[in-house]
Amino acid sequence: MTHPLRLRDFRLLFAGRTLSTLSDALVPTALSLAVVRLTGSATALAIVLGCALGTRLLLLPVAGVLADHGDPRWIALGADATRVLTQAVVALQLLTGHASIAVIATAQAVAGAASAVSLANLSPLLTRVAPVSGPARQKANSLMGMAKSVSLLGGPALAGLLIWLVGIGWVFVLDSAAFAVSASLMPFIRLRRKTGPAPVRRALRAGLVEGWAEVKARDWYWTSLIAHAAWNFVANVLLTLGPLVAVTRLGGQGAWIAVTQAGGIGMLAGSLLAGRARPRRPVLAGNLVLATYALPLTLFATSAPLYLLVGGYGIAMAGLGFLSPTWQTTVQTAIPPHVLARVSSYDWLVSLAAQPLGVILAPLALHLWGPRVPFALSAVLVAVACAGTALVPGVRDLRADRDVEVARAA
Repeated sequence: MTHPLRLRDFRLLFAGRTLSTLSDALVPTALSLAVVRLTGSATALAIVLGCALGTRLLLLPVAGVLADHGDPRWIALGADATRVLTQAVVALQLLTGHASIAVIATAQAVAGAASAVSLANLSPLLTRVAPVSGPARQKANSLMGMAKSVSLLGGPALAGLLIWLVGIGWVFVLDSAAFAVSASLMPFIRLRRKTGPAPVRRALRAGLVEGWAEVKARDWYWTSLIAHAAWNFVANVLLTLGPLVAVTRLGGQGAWIAVTQAGGIGMLAGSLLAGRARPRRPVLAGNLVLATYALPLTLFATSAPLYLLVGGYGIAMAGLGFLSPTWQTTVQTAIPPHVLARVSSYDWLVSLAAQPLGVILAPLALHLWGPRVPFALSAVLVAVACAGTALVPGVRDLRADRDVEVARAA
């Protein structure tokens, strides 16, 4: 098996997507601090962050239609180039000392739209650059997962260091430059010829309907989406209530930092494992390890000692690190190329839409019942949703060693 990093075109793609992922990881910390310093208002911060998330969610299905019908290199270049401009606008606002929240919010809304296009386009781009065979494709997705894990682990710390060294405005200058380098790599990537039937150009609504029909036709896919949405929901319950519990009951903010750092390390370890593991039933295996998120939720609900919480969260995030490359490889193999972007966009849409629900409902549940009940209910929800997919015939029967055409018909 040829290692993906020995392939010139994959190296270019890997470098570009790593830069994009790292740039994305820098933004939340720097943007939040910038808005808070400018306004001191939680409402202003919510508006700015909501603009980015809102446009991303609204445009994901449309981005899937676009990505299925265009050259993925130029789509990736366009998405990165757009974020070069948006981050440059924010940098200019902050460096001149005359920042406008309206301008920053607008820039982030446009950046959210570009992010939607980039997310929908990633799988079509990877399938035409990465190795074709299953194990090598899994290794390529594992490498992408590792890059994401490292970015999520080090991004906030790097943003804090850059803010301390050069100031918030210059963080966005560097962010814009990183997107520029990523965009400049895309034209040099050579794509393999697209297999399967050519996508038929349809009206936007017809394209969206066709993509959704492909999702509904596969019980292993749509039931897994429900499980993944449940995971995203409860993960944001923990990320909302966990810091409060850590500060008030576990000894301070250092306790929460320890928990989150353990999660980053666990996610990286899971990505590494995914590059080597060859589960015969990849969707079933991925969903079962995702159910381990019930462990830290249960530990928080029972007021377990800090060392158990750190270990439990590390194990849970290792499950996510393992699932992501395994799931991506399966989807890229089993979904026909001409609808892959649309199907993937619905995956992202369902998962991302569940995140703000966890953030909104967690404080309400805390006010009504205290922290134990929302943690316990979340543990039950994620365990039942993820492990329950084992009851679905398509989840149990879809095997990694099947022929591609058989898998696509599953």
